[in-house]
Amino acid sequence: MESDIYQVYEDEIHSLEEEIEMLTQKFENKQESTFYSDEEIQISIKSLQGESERHESPPDLKAELDWLESDLSFLMKFTGIWFTNYSKETVEKTGNKTIQKHRLSGNCYSLPFQMEFQLLEIQSNDSISAVVTDLSIIMECGEYSDLSKFVSSVEEQGNLLLFFRSLSSFAEWCEHRKCAFKHFKDCQQTKKIICRDLYGLVYVVKYPDIVRLPEGPSGDYLVIRSPELSGFELMIVWKIYVDEEGRVVPVLDLLPRIPAQAMQDKKAAVKNGPQCFRNMLLLLGIEASIESLIKSVGIEK
Repeated sequence: MESDIYQVYEDEIHSLEEEIEMLTQKFENKQESTFYSDEEIQISIKSLQGESERHESPPDLKAELDWLESDLSFLMKFTGIWFTNYSKETVEKTGNKTIQKHRLSGNCYSLPFQMEFQLLEIQSNDSISAVVTDLSIIMECGEYSDLSKFVSSVEEQGNLLLFFRSLSSFAEWCEHRKCAFKHFKDCQQTKKIICRDLYGLVYVVKYPDIVRLPEGPSGDYLVIRSPELSGFELMIVWKIYVDEEGRVVPVLDLLPRIPAQAMQDKKAAVKNGPQCFRNMLLLLGIEASIESLIKSVGIEK
């Protein structure tokens, strides 16, 4: 019985010796093809130690993962940037230099984007420097000609931080404008008054449709038409500009249109209207100023 136990031990020792010999052979073969510096070995050891510690404490790993997901969700909501696809591949790795190609796509509010770039990482002592090269950004800028120029400038600079920061601000203003225009259009179309006539019958009176969006909520202007004076219109133009340095500036202006027969009586209003509107913007803000104009034109006949 005792001899059988010894035999089992001897067999296991023999098996381990064979495995050690095989691993040694593999290691020697790998050493012939790849050279690792002492610094890389130390980094690998620390990485393995970190992985070992994480495997030994799954509750801590889960808590860390939950925190990272919560942090990412907050950043996405805060910036409006949502990534839908991401991939990475190593193009070159020699000594202390690593080149990786990154591809990603996503949306910033309602503006979709795709990009591809290479990241050159150079390790020096205890620090790592990274440089973005070959940056290519695909966006359907459409009517935003200045946004197209900004994207071209960012591609030349390889400045990802500038791109995402300015895109977030630009897209947020576009979303703000769309929501404001849609609000005033829907408000004018759906607002109703419940009335009773002399006989007690209930009926509905709709406000006239004085707000128009010729290019839809995503357009850059809104038209207010007078229900009493045919041909009288106020056009609110709301442009959003971004320069090549990434500065985003919303610009609003008022363009009145008055029929010729009423022009003589309203010359002063036409001349002073745009300046008065700009003053209102400073005092009341955008939404309150637009609403004030709608009320001034008059809702009821």
